Amino acid sequence: MESPHSASTSQHPTSLNSLTRHQCSLIKSHLVDMDNRFNGIFPSFTPLHSELSPGHRVIDNFSNQLVFNLHSKQNDDKTHTQQLDNMIIKSSNSLSTTIVVTDASIKNDTATSILHMYTYNNPIVKTVHYAVHVTSTEVELFAIRCSINQASNHDGISKIIIVTDSIHVAKKIFDLSLHPFQVHSVAILAELQKFFLQHRDNSIEFWKCSSHLNWSLHKTVNKESKVFNSSPLFPYKTSLDLSKKSECDDILNIWKMTFQALDLKGK
Repeated sequence: MESPHSASTSQHPTSLNSLTRHQCSLIKSHLVDMDNRFNGIFPSFTPLHSELSPGHRVIDNFSNQLVFNLHSKQNDDKTHTQQLDNMIIKSSNSLSTTIVVTDASIKNDTATSILHMYTYNNPIVKTVHYAVHVTSTEVELFAIRCSINQASNHDGISKIIIVTDSIHVAKKIFDLSLHPFQVHSVAILAELQKFFLQHRDNSIEFWKCSSHLNWSLHKTVNKESKVFNSSPLFPYKTSLDLSKKSECDDILNIWKMTFQALDLKGK
């Protein structure tokens, strides 16, 4: 389906915009409402995006500039904590390396994502985002997306280190199968593509840091994500949440009227 704002582009033969008034009047209202709402609320995405095309993908062209440091089951928590400490010590001597520690939590249907960015062992950026009625995967992926965006646009940075307790979410960035979070994945891949093309030595590392390790930097972010109190958000009439609720209520009311009419006929 096409966006109503793309009037200059050629329309699809079956586009609703190409129908006559009589044809439009024959269409059930829910099809029209869903078409309009789909175009107006959800971000556009195409499965043929260049970031997902063979030969253009980040994993095809920059695989040696991507590193995942996982918590091996063969290593105990103390060993992994020491590895994280050593990474910090090594990175603190470089002005071109930035470390971004992220975490997210959901409380009372409000998701909070927080990132702390460090360079030369000094905190330089602290960002807080919150949203309502989103999944934990979405908020974790959005936190990583913001982290990469902040770090890649910081002058003089050639190495980005992302520390997260949701390494499985980070792997979704490079998951080529269809999944509901590809809008975020494509945006992240575009940022990485731009970052890697700036210099062949630019790189990114993902480090897993489970919350139970109580590693100092991640413990701080984890605590803040849980105690952060956002202001109540009241949805606008055009918001996704309210639109979805309104549409569901309308469908349920029609079903009730339909079944009530059938019951009366049966009597």
